[in-house]
Amino acid sequence: MSASLTTRRAVTAFLAAGVLLGSAALPAAAADHGRDHGRAHSAVTIGNVQYDSPGRDARSNHSLNGEWVEVKNTGKHAVNLRGYTLTDREGNRYRFGDFKLAGHSAVKVHTGKGRDTQRDVYQGRRMQIWDKQDTATLRDARNKVISTDSWGRGGHHSRG
Repeated sequence: MSASLTTRRAVTAFLAAGVLLGSAALPAAAADHGRDHGRAHSAVTIGNVQYDSPGRDARSNHSLNGEWVEVKNTGKHAVNLRGYTLTDREGNRYRFGDFKLAGHSAVKVHTGKGRDTQRDVYQGRRMQIWDKQDTATLRDARNKVISTDSWGRGGHHSRG
């Protein structure tokens, strides 16, 4: 009976240690929950913005492509942006097609017309959309906001 008692004590100690380790891990996991404050966590984010294209506004395609919003992938793995949307404050929307954004890279979304490449894509618009006071919002394919960038109001510039 001595061997059986020793085995039961060892099993009980092992199970108790598992319970203690499991309960210690719970607060850390709970504390991690909710950090994104309603936004989906993503390596894809809005980078730099060039609004109101520099120089004289001739309403030419060159002038339109002088304004852009950069979409960055800060992660190490490529992300397919199919279905992602980029909108301004007035609701103008650009929807990405089948576009793979490599890890640690960026693509500029230009307002005018052009030939899409790995570094530049074009909305094909005939009028400027990014104003001196505006907000760019990037949503994933499920329409969840993953990044915003606002500028204007006396030089105020915020990134979310």
